[in-house]
Amino acid sequence: MKESLKPGIRYEHKLVVPSSKTVPALYPEAAEFVAMPEVFATGFLVGFLEWTCIKCVNPHLDWPREQTVGTHIDVSHEAATPPGLEVTASVELIAVEGRKLVFAVEAHDGVDLISRGRHERFVIDKQRFDAKVGQKKAGGAR
Repeated sequence: MKESLKPGIRYEHKLVVPSSKTVPALYPEAAEFVAMPEVFATGFLVGFLEWTCIKCVNPHLDWPREQTVGTHIDVSHEAATPPGLEVTASVELIAVEGRKLVFAVEAHDGVDLISRGRHERFVIDKQRFDAKVGQKKAGGAR
């Protein structure tokens, strides 16, 4: 982690919502999802907020050796967004507690505030992380 990784860092990221990021596309094998309205899915919204946080801090890490993984998310999904609208995610790093990073996050679709909340990420060493995941996959010790 670089010395520049400090609270107060902000980032804004935009996405025009495609049909592939709507509720029916979230789990196409689930008839319940396929029958739902074609609006930006909460699952994809969460991923978009995570992506924005990643973009926010990557310049302040020894990337790609150091990366971040999501460990907690607490966000609302307050308004439906149809495909074709542009969503803007705005994030701010509000705390750095060792390797734990805490963000205030929100998203707007140009008409409504669609999400707000908090997201936590943890800085990892990719090689060590991959080794642990490999052990888990192989059924080895933790």
